[in-house]
Amino acid sequence: MTVKGAELEHVGVAVKSIAETRRLYEEALGLTLGGEEVLAEQGLKLVFFDAGGVKIELLEGLGEDPISRFIEKRGPGIHHLCFKVDDVEAAAASLKTDGYEFITEAPYEGGYGSRVIFMKPSSTFGVLIELIQEG
Repeated sequence: MTVKGAELEHVGVAVKSIAETRRLYEEALGLTLGGEEVLAEQGLKLVFFDAGGVKIELLEGLGEDPISRFIEKRGPGIHHLCFKVDDVEAAAASLKTDGYEFITEAPYEGGYGSRVIFMKPSSTFGVLIELIQEG
Protein backbone atom coordinates (compact mmCIF):
# COMPACT_ATOMS: atom_id res chain seq x y z
CA MET A 1 0.00 0.00 0.00
CA THR A 2 1.19 3.54 -0.66
CA VAL A 3 0.34 7.00 0.59
CA LYS A 4 -1.43 8.66 -2.31
CA GLY A 5 -1.13 12.36 -2.94
CA ALA A 6 1.86 13.10 -0.70
CA GLU A 7 3.49 16.41 -1.68
CA LEU A 8 6.80 17.90 -0.60
CA GLU A 9 5.72 20.52 1.94
CA HIS A 10 9.02 21.74 3.32
CA VAL A 11 12.71 21.05 3.83
CA GLY A 12 13.80 21.34 7.44
CA VAL A 13 17.18 22.94 8.09
CA ALA A 14 18.83 22.74 11.52
CA VAL A 15 20.55 26.01 12.44
CA LYS A 16 22.43 27.29 15.47
CA SER A 17 20.76 30.70 15.29
CA ILE A 18 17.67 31.67 13.33
CA ALA A 19 18.50 35.34 13.94
CA GLU A 20 21.81 34.94 12.10
CA THR A 21 20.64 32.50 9.42
CA ARG A 22 17.41 34.19 8.34
CA ARG A 23 19.37 37.06 6.75
CA LEU A 24 20.53 34.65 4.03
CA TYR A 25 16.98 33.58 3.18
CA GLU A 26 15.33 37.02 3.48
CA GLU A 27 17.98 39.38 2.14
CA ALA A 28 20.32 37.36 -0.05
CA LEU A 29 17.72 35.00 -1.55
CA GLY A 30 14.71 37.32 -1.29
CA LEU A 31 12.35 34.73 0.21
CA THR A 32 9.20 35.80 2.02
CA LEU A 33 8.88 35.04 5.71
CA GLY A 34 5.86 32.79 6.16
CA GLY A 35 5.74 32.68 9.94
CA GLU A 36 7.55 32.03 13.18
CA GLU A 37 6.62 29.93 16.15
CA VAL A 38 8.15 28.69 19.39
CA LEU A 39 7.24 25.14 20.42
CA ALA A 40 8.31 25.41 24.05
CA GLU A 41 7.25 21.86 24.94
CA GLN A 42 9.54 20.53 22.20
CA GLY A 43 12.32 23.04 22.85
CA LEU A 44 12.21 24.45 19.31
CA LYS A 45 11.92 27.73 17.49
CA LEU A 46 10.67 27.51 13.88
CA VAL A 47 10.70 29.96 11.00
CA PHE A 48 9.20 29.25 7.57
CA PHE A 49 10.08 30.87 4.25
CA ASP A 50 8.12 30.49 1.03
CA ALA A 51 10.46 29.18 -1.67
CA GLY A 52 8.10 28.94 -4.65
CA GLY A 53 5.60 26.31 -3.55
CA VAL A 54 7.89 24.52 -1.10
CA LYS A 55 8.79 25.95 2.27
CA ILE A 56 12.18 26.17 3.92
CA GLU A 57 11.86 25.60 7.67
CA LEU A 58 14.68 26.81 9.88
CA LEU A 59 14.80 24.94 13.20
CA GLU A 60 16.69 26.26 16.21
CA GLY A 61 16.99 24.25 19.38
CA LEU A 62 16.37 25.94 22.70
CA GLY A 63 18.47 23.65 24.89
CA GLU A 64 18.28 19.90 25.35
CA ASP A 65 16.24 19.00 22.28
CA PRO A 66 16.59 16.91 19.11
CA ILE A 67 17.80 19.83 16.95
CA SER A 68 20.56 20.83 19.39
CA ARG A 69 21.67 17.18 19.58
CA PHE A 70 21.57 16.91 15.76
CA ILE A 71 23.78 20.01 15.38
CA GLU A 72 26.17 18.80 18.09
CA LYS A 73 26.56 15.45 16.32
CA ARG A 74 26.40 16.45 12.62
CA GLY A 75 26.59 20.24 12.47
CA PRO A 76 23.99 22.58 10.98
CA GLY A 77 22.35 21.64 7.70
CA ILE A 78 19.46 19.76 6.13
CA HIS A 79 17.57 17.92 8.86
CA HIS A 80 14.49 16.40 7.20
CA LEU A 81 12.08 16.30 4.27
CA CYS A 82 8.42 16.88 5.06
CA PHE A 83 5.54 15.51 2.98
CA LYS A 84 1.99 16.81 3.28
CA VAL A 85 -0.75 14.17 3.55
CA ASP A 86 -4.52 14.49 3.91
CA ASP A 87 -4.74 12.18 6.94
CA VAL A 88 -1.54 11.68 8.93
CA GLU A 89 -2.97 8.88 11.08
CA ALA A 90 -4.10 6.87 8.04
CA ALA A 91 -0.82 7.53 6.21
CA ALA A 92 1.24 6.37 9.20
CA ALA A 93 -0.92 3.26 9.64
CA SER A 94 -0.52 2.37 5.97
CA LEU A 95 3.25 2.85 6.05
CA LYS A 96 3.55 0.82 9.27
CA THR A 97 1.73 -2.02 7.51
CA ASP A 98 4.38 -1.81 4.79
CA GLY A 99 7.12 -2.23 7.42
CA TYR A 100 8.24 1.39 7.84
CA GLU A 101 9.11 2.47 11.36
CA PHE A 102 8.33 5.71 13.16
CA ILE A 103 10.07 7.61 15.94
CA THR A 104 6.82 7.95 17.91
CA GLU A 105 3.82 5.62 18.05
CA ALA A 106 1.31 8.28 17.06
CA PRO A 107 1.24 11.70 15.40
CA TYR A 108 1.47 14.73 17.67
CA GLU A 109 0.95 18.49 17.47
CA GLY A 110 3.50 20.28 15.33
CA GLY A 111 3.87 23.93 14.37
CA TYR A 112 0.92 26.08 13.29
CA GLY A 113 -1.69 23.62 14.55
CA SER A 114 -0.50 20.76 12.34
CA ARG A 115 -0.31 17.05 13.18
CA VAL A 116 3.07 15.43 12.45
CA ILE A 117 4.97 12.17 12.72
CA PHE A 118 8.56 11.32 11.79
CA MET A 119 9.72 8.13 10.12
CA LYS A 120 12.92 6.51 11.41
CA PRO A 121 15.84 7.11 9.04
CA SER A 122 16.87 3.48 9.51
CA SER A 123 13.75 2.46 7.58
CA THR A 124 13.87 5.27 4.97
CA PHE A 125 17.36 4.78 3.57
CA GLY A 126 18.99 7.32 5.88
CA VAL A 127 16.58 10.22 5.36
CA LEU A 128 14.49 11.63 8.21
CA ILE A 129 10.99 11.99 6.74
CA GLU A 130 8.19 13.91 8.38
CA LEU A 131 4.54 13.49 7.46
CA ILE A 132 2.31 16.49 8.11
CA GLN A 133 -1.40 17.10 8.12
CA GLU A 134 -1.92 20.82 8.05
CA GLY A 135 -4.08 22.34 10.77
